[in-house]
Amino acid sequence: MTAAVPEVLLLDGVLDAEQAAGTVRSILAEQRPDGAIPWFTGHHLDPWDHTEAAMALDTAGEHAAAEAAYRWLAAHQNPDGSWYAAYVDGEVTDRAKETNFCAYVAVGVWHHHLSTGDDTFLEWIWPVVRRALDFIVGLRLPGGPIAWRLDEDGTATDEALLTGSSSILHALRCGLAIAAYLEEPQPDWELAAGRLGHAVAHHPERFLDKDRYSMDWYYPVLGTALRGKAALARIERDWDRFVVPGLGVRCVSDRPWVTGGESAELALALWAIGESDRAVDILRWIQKHLRHDDGSYWTGYVFEDDAIWPEERTTWTAGALLLAVAALGGDPATVAVFSGDDLPEGLVVQDCC
Repeated sequence: MTAAVPEVLLLDGVLDAEQAAGTVRSILAEQRPDGAIPWFTGHHLDPWDHTEAAMALDTAGEHAAAEAAYRWLAAHQNPDGSWYAAYVDGEVTDRAKETNFCAYVAVGVWHHHLSTGDDTFLEWIWPVVRRALDFIVGLRLPGGPIAWRLDEDGTATDEALLTGSSSILHALRCGLAIAAYLEEPQPDWELAAGRLGHAVAHHPERFLDKDRYSMDWYYPVLGTALRGKAALARIERDWDRFVVPGLGVRCVSDRPWVTGGESAELALALWAIGESDRAVDILRWIQKHLRHDDGSYWTGYVFEDDAIWPEERTTWTAGALLLAVAALGGDPATVAVFSGDDLPEGLVVQDCC
């Protein structure tokens, strides 16, 4: 990295200029020559976390590196519009297909375009986004949710995950923003987004019960399904169950384990509903026990044992942290993507179905 980090990545008590630069370098150091961004060197890549890390690079002005990450996705997309769940050095290591992994490219591509204004690249990668979201929309379940996985034999489950579907809603809305910009209407996506948003906001019974996971708590907010009083009420409902003051956010409610990714994502969700002070507090807490000297971040911390676990520093943890800081710092692209204010809603569902 040759340029100084943008001011949007500087946040008192979280990142100064040197620290922000170190975190950006920690992601760049893991990116492979072909653009792939694995969790860490020698580990696998999944398309969702790869995209999150690419988005973080765009917040830092590392647009060429981010573009290389999206070109990697384009080169590895399956003919049906999907990606496999895991790759190591370009080779498939898990042949299942997880739908939220496949949808997230739309969020990243729209963020990249808002960061760069590069119409040529957007037009080039549009078919990749279109195939991915067409694949997702083809896996709708009754009542609006999206099947969460296709097994290795190609069989789709008839079950949906609240976290995954919330992320897919965000992707569909970003995809609709791209479609509107390129004047390529996608009515099927509009219908899918409207019904999915309604299901996430009003019908938890349509999803598998993963209530012990903090992501199921905050993702309907992060994924833009909930805003205003409904979002705040959801956050308040389980705050004490998941948030450990001074440490961060539990991954699961019944384990003494706080994780950097969940903490940073909750901070981003809090910012999106006007709770910036609490967002900053959480980001400050995780600096104490999850930040490594080189600017990377440990995945998690078991506080009853005062132990880092697992002993790995992941690009997606650093990416989530940078995106939360960028939103708090007013980065226009990150604000636009995660506030949801200007994203198309799709066909709004008014009835109970």
